[in-house]
Amino acid sequence: MQQPIRILIADDHPVFREGLISIFRNEPEFTIVGEASDGRQALQLINDLRPDVLLLDLLMPALTGLATLRELSNSAIPVRPIMLTAAIAQEQIAQALQLGARGIVLKDAPTDVLFQSIRAVVNGQFWVGQTQVKDLIEALRSHAAPANDDSKKQFGLTVRERDVIGAIASGLTNREIAENFSISEQTVKHHLRNIFDKTGVSNRLELAIFAINNGLVPTE
Repeated sequence: MQQPIRILIADDHPVFREGLISIFRNEPEFTIVGEASDGRQALQLINDLRPDVLLLDLLMPALTGLATLRELSNSAIPVRPIMLTAAIAQEQIAQALQLGARGIVLKDAPTDVLFQSIRAVVNGQFWVGQTQVKDLIEALRSHAAPANDDSKKQFGLTVRERDVIGAIASGLTNREIAENFSISEQTVKHHLRNIFDKTGVSNRLELAIFAINNGLVPTE
């Protein structure tokens, strides 16, 4: 039998934490391993309990959700944070993802959406409400500061690899990229492997963030 997904809840409202715990109580696929009332406590529990997923409130005392993500970015513990918040601005979504969040879910979302988001991030995907990737990239573009021409680096990328990066940042799938450039999907995957090696990123969204922050694609 597959081990349940281990979840830590970090939220400063006890009633909300209790509500979440009750939601997961009858779901054998998930298990709550701990709860924290602020970011500092969450960081300590992550270190002690090594959860798979952190359900993290955006606004908390002592250490906010974004500040907690910033601290986690320096940790080697492979926890996957999901921001669980009542409301969040587009620029905060972009910032949270840049700081390492793997998901953004609103607190009034259906229970099944929360379950789906947890499954998605555990499987290495990103989850942002019902937002399409293309819309998400636009949020990242609007949040990023334009790179100075003098500071732009090529990272050893070929012209075709830069074309593929631009397509990824526009939200295109491998199939769509293959069709656009009249190449096979296998060739697209080969380009992506080379791009990941050269840039040090591990997935498409990280690549989009990296590309925007390093001036590899236009921010307008």
